[in-house]
Amino acid sequence: MPVRSILKMGDPRLLQVSLPIQISQIPSFEIQTLIDDMLDTMHSLNGAGLAAPQIGVNKQLVVFGFEKNLRYPDADPIPETIMINPSITIIGDQEEDDWEGCLSVPGIRAKVPRYQKIRYSGYDRDGAIIDRTVEGFHARVVQHECDHLIGKLFPMRVKDFSNFGFTEVLFPSLTNLSLD
Repeated sequence: MPVRSILKMGDPRLLQVSLPIQISQIPSFEIQTLIDDMLDTMHSLNGAGLAAPQIGVNKQLVVFGFEKNLRYPDADPIPETIMINPSITIIGDQEEDDWEGCLSVPGIRAKVPRYQKIRYSGYDRDGAIIDRTVEGFHARVVQHECDHLIGKLFPMRVKDFSNFGFTEVLFPSLTNLSLD
């Protein structure tokens, strides 16, 4: 499947609210091809996740997960997940600041506050229901990707801009990877 181009911050399509996918459309060639393209694109760029709006598709679809991620070398593995029409429920009110980057905001990292524990649900590529409770980096990735579906990019969530900057300056060891 082809690797798709990633829209960059400033493209107005990244600020749109995405449309839900009809459950009857999930098995369609269009949706299944979109899922495959998104997975191939995410893997080719060493992404932790990817949302359909990032490739210019205004649909409620995210993919995420990895065994090992070069962009987040200290992160625990996250099972590869395809989620259609996701929903997030916050569990508790504990937030945590941690570093994030984004394929649509290349070369930039920031500490972003996210809820520590969430429950998420949606449909997988076969139309089966996904329902998981997660915390830590897994919860962060899901919140980040689902933000794309409501037209939010991680810089919009930054509260302290003293922890915002170029990846090459903040994390020189990642610079040689050309991943952000």
